[in-house]
Amino acid sequence: MEAELQAQIPGLDHVISEYSVGYLTHASKTYVEDANAPSPLAEAADAVTELLISASGDFSAQNEEAIRNLVEKFISSLSSTDGVDPEQRQMPFMAKKLDQAINVGSQRNMSSTLGLAGGNVDLESANSRKVESRVDRKKLEKAERKIRAKQEKKQMKTVQYEASRLLNEATEAMSYEEFYMAVNPLQLGSDSQAKSKDIKIDSIDISISGHRILTDAALTLAYGRRYGLVGQNGIGKSTLLRALSRREVAIPNHISILHVEQEIRGDDTPALQAVLDADVWRKHLLAEQEKITKELAAIEAERSSLADTSKDAARLDHEREGLDITLSDIHAKLAEMESDKAESRAASILAGLGFSPERQQYATKTFSGGWRMRLALARALFCEPDLLLLDEPSNMLDVPSITFLSNYLQTYPSTILVVSHDRAFLNEVATDIIHQHSERLDYYKGANFESFYATKEERRKNAKREYEKQMAERAHLQAFIDKFRYNAAKSSEAQSRIKKLERMPVLEAPESEYVVHFKFPDVEKLSPPIVQMSEVAFGYTKDKPLLRNVDLDVQLDSRIGIVGPNGAGKTTVLKLLTSQLQPSSGLISQHARLRIGYFAQHHVDALDLTTSAVSFMAKTYPGKTDEEYRRHLGAFGITGMTGLQRMELLSGGQKSRVAFACLSLTNPHILVLDEPSNHLDIEGMDALSDALQRFEGGVVMVSHDVTMLQNVCTSLWVCDRGTVHKFDGNVNAYKKMITEQANEVGVAAPH
Repeated sequence: MEAELQAQIPGLDHVISEYSVGYLTHASKTYVEDANAPSPLAEAADAVTELLISASGDFSAQNEEAIRNLVEKFISSLSSTDGVDPEQRQMPFMAKKLDQAINVGSQRNMSSTLGLAGGNVDLESANSRKVESRVDRKKLEKAERKIRAKQEKKQMKTVQYEASRLLNEATEAMSYEEFYMAVNPLQLGSDSQAKSKDIKIDSIDISISGHRILTDAALTLAYGRRYGLVGQNGIGKSTLLRALSRREVAIPNHISILHVEQEIRGDDTPALQAVLDADVWRKHLLAEQEKITKELAAIEAERSSLADTSKDAARLDHEREGLDITLSDIHAKLAEMESDKAESRAASILAGLGFSPERQQYATKTFSGGWRMRLALARALFCEPDLLLLDEPSNMLDVPSITFLSNYLQTYPSTILVVSHDRAFLNEVATDIIHQHSERLDYYKGANFESFYATKEERRKNAKREYEKQMAERAHLQAFIDKFRYNAAKSSEAQSRIKKLERMPVLEAPESEYVVHFKFPDVEKLSPPIVQMSEVAFGYTKDKPLLRNVDLDVQLDSRIGIVGPNGAGKTTVLKLLTSQLQPSSGLISQHARLRIGYFAQHHVDALDLTTSAVSFMAKTYPGKTDEEYRRHLGAFGITGMTGLQRMELLSGGQKSRVAFACLSLTNPHILVLDEPSNHLDIEGMDALSDALQRFEGGVVMVSHDVTMLQNVCTSLWVCDRGTVHKFDGNVNAYKKMITEQANEVGVAAPH
């Protein structure tokens, strides 16, 4: 049936077709005790038919009849299986619970997911023409509740923590252009400009495979504001961004959306052209402009040979008039996009993200994954959507690029929603903070991260005091009631207190404070020298040296931070320190009993995600009981049953904590850390910073997180232009120097 639905309704969202087939299949198998009760299958057929008509956007009698015939045909095929041995019956489809609920018509503008099925239909304009969905919402909601209850009853048997599963699923087989055009229908003319681009949705529910992310939450985004979305690891921040990017939340179609989520696919397209092509509608409009110009020229040539009074002349004049109107709209849209400045703006953005003029001409397939992620970010900045969604953008960038991005976003003209755990970045970029927790969203207007954190703590303390005060008063009243309820002399006073107790508002217990602790083992003392690099040079090929004349001394009290642009050799320095690479020339000496703990940037590659953290540690670092491994994981914030779950179901931050727990089992004297803050939430980064400060051994760290560098490192080394040298100043002074250099080069701001 799904194939036939796609043929009848081109572009129908696969979620709706799956839902329709599953709903009908489930209804056909439902047992009804009361013979006089309405048929579940008939109810399902009516609801699905109305749903599909709404999704098609075509309310003509012909289309309605075709869809009804398809539904009846499918029901007939289900009925034809009656009489077959139930054990041998092969059902072609099974009811499937949706990862996200589709609330048809629950919002003022209807579900935007349905809008995708109709191509370029503007649902808000459609509503203004009084074209409304005729879905029987009560029937649909009743059927959804039945299916949901049945599925949840099954899931109660085994608890699964799958909040991060959606994030690992591949995007549907859709090209970038197809997805962009489906999510962002083209809006020509002045109507779209007159519409408000504020987003206000009073009630949204989001869940993934039975794991509730948001319940009856309010989403409010004022146009032009920059929102920082914060919350602990595994709470569902990335899931919310993905739901917004796919319009699974009912965002009006005239608001364009772009989400930086996955690296671009590599091909022969030059990097600069890949950025230009990212604005799909600009590319489409330019092609359409060229096509219409040619058509007008052909019409003009044909018209010149005809008399003004002929029918062909009138027809051609009418065609020319229509093409002139369309061409005028295209010119206006291209002018609005500032299409003539596109190439210089794209080049400027790429330069700010570390692409030299030469590298901008390289084919995208020649770049590594990290650089392709930068290209994805450059494409989003170039497109300037009305709603820009960024998920941990600093994870893919070095300090110079983060400095550029922070400065660029501060003048961004549209709305930004960014998930980040980088305090310094949020302090510079965010105008407001959204705190996601307890299946809801709390708003802190006009707050950067520091003011949000202080306000949140004050709110929490006040709520705790108010709750404790009320509980004490309730206990006092209840004690009096219990003592004198049946005392005739005190009965009136007891009744008065009962009424007072009933009138007291019921306060929810405040959330327990979310605290994470990291603990590295004690370090045995070693006499210096510990690690020394003298006149070290290295190159992956003999004709292209990457590093030269590197002199670095690491002691047990060292706290060294290494910064610099990506590709300059920072990770290579760490691999030389840990003997993973051998120098081309020079000398690296180490203490004979030295143990080095290395935290790799891509540490997840070293974990077996198909097993649990406890099983992995028992196999890799044998010698302890499961209970000892669980206690050890608890020292890094992996508590309860989390250590027994398959690691592929853990969030990125939880996987990082497992990697740190494994690292500490080696009892290192020196910790060599490559981007240790990636994926950790703010509480996790605070815990790591505190643990590193207390650690009695040495620390060498490559990091882009300004706060962690400030809190942990006492000396800053810059890796750039083939060498490593000590920087006289702190990380803020380094950022200031980078900004001044960028201003001298003249990197453009968004228009």
